[in-house]
Amino acid sequence: MAKTPSIVDHYPDYEVVIGIEVHVQLLTNSKIFCRCANQPGAEANSNICMICTAQPGSLPMLNKQVVDYAIKTGLATNCEISQDSFFARKHYFYPDLPKNYQITQSSEPICKEGFIEIRLEDGAWKKVRLIRIHMEEDAGKSIHTESNESFVDLNRAGTPLLEVVSHPDISSAYEAKAYLKALRSIVMYLGVSSGDMEKGSFRADTNISVRKKGDAKLGTRCELKNINSFKFIGDAIEYEIERQIELLEGGNKVTQETRLWDTKNKKTFVMRGKEEAADYRYFRDPDLPLLQTTQEMINAIRGTMPELPRDKFLRYVNELGLSAYEAEILVEDAALAHYFEQAYKIQPSKQLVNWILRDVMGYLNEHSLTLEVFKVTPTHLASLVSLVESGVINNRTAQEVFAEIAVSGKEPAAIVKEKGLEQVGSSEELEAIVKEIVAQYAQQAQEYRAGNQKLFGFFVGQAMQKTKGKGNPKVIQELLKKYLS
Repeated sequence: MAKTPSIVDHYPDYEVVIGIEVHVQLLTNSKIFCRCANQPGAEANSNICMICTAQPGSLPMLNKQVVDYAIKTGLATNCEISQDSFFARKHYFYPDLPKNYQITQSSEPICKEGFIEIRLEDGAWKKVRLIRIHMEEDAGKSIHTESNESFVDLNRAGTPLLEVVSHPDISSAYEAKAYLKALRSIVMYLGVSSGDMEKGSFRADTNISVRKKGDAKLGTRCELKNINSFKFIGDAIEYEIERQIELLEGGNKVTQETRLWDTKNKKTFVMRGKEEAADYRYFRDPDLPLLQTTQEMINAIRGTMPELPRDKFLRYVNELGLSAYEAEILVEDAALAHYFEQAYKIQPSKQLVNWILRDVMGYLNEHSLTLEVFKVTPTHLASLVSLVESGVINNRTAQEVFAEIAVSGKEPAAIVKEKGLEQVGSSEELEAIVKEIVAQYAQQAQEYRAGNQKLFGFFVGQAMQKTKGKGNPKVIQELLKKYLS
């Protein structure tokens, strides 16, 4: 794969240093410190209680499923699972978190020092080290109206989060996107999060600094916040890199701050000054006891681990013979990979990949559908490919059958029989048609024999038209070569 042009290429004296903090919203049944339903999209303030609204005298109770999900994510990202960890209070003004502090983990997180491997443009693999993964609660949601009023929905207050913090090992917008896609795939494969960026289930804060090559000291970092797509994150990083380099080249300093991305004008702008850890006045939460994990707990969770995206990618390439491009697209979407696997069990054919990447994904995108409601099931697709590979129908007819299945959900073989779409494949029948066409277009046949090779496609088209698209293209081409030679 050719290297994607980057803004850094225009400034060869500089290097970029990027670290990323990702908030992963967990798919638990209840919130992290109370029994209220963890139910995004519910009616405002319908899933709240004494604890998540911070009523006097209420005490938090830790949700064990959150701990299990944290350990599971830690194992999937090669982390060390802490035997002892504890919760802390992070003091910060949250207009939509009633306690005015957040319960999180600080100096002793549940997972630490892991890594995620990302695939670079040249096919090599790079490790992005993780500093930590810790558990914390989310804040509520402020709602602002056109009449200049603000309301608070506390349904989200207490929603369980994992914060995944990387070392500053990322050196380009491409690597940042590759890292985020890899992490998102992991949490989706584990089933701990939906990974929905538009709904805020997977939120990345990207810290960027630049420095002259050879400098040991890191440059002043700026944080990019609240960007909800991989493309926008990449665009914002590229802009921010250039902005910081131009400041330094002009003899100015980079100010440490949090910035937002303006998608319309394609530029970053200041949100606020960036806080340091000391500003949060962390201290251990007295209402939550020390959290201890045992090797038995870890082993039990390890036993539930699915095949992870990188392992699946390598299996697709090395065992199934898929290209890196094909494998990457399939693996990136856990549901799509599952769809492919189900179809492949029935009809182990590489042609399935072409159908999925071209027809399945194309139809889903065009009609804004998900695989859950798609009427062309893996069984349908496997049967359709089987009909093509066994010569019952050709690719052109298969396209017609696919479109019919997508609407009706009928079995491919039933549609072929019902509409009489079986391929005309007997040599005798096709030979008679080819002889007739060559005789009918004697002038074109003479021009072809004289060297006008482009006319071969004309004769194939005439034969397919004569067979109403049901002729076997391979047999037709062989017969035409025979009678036009």
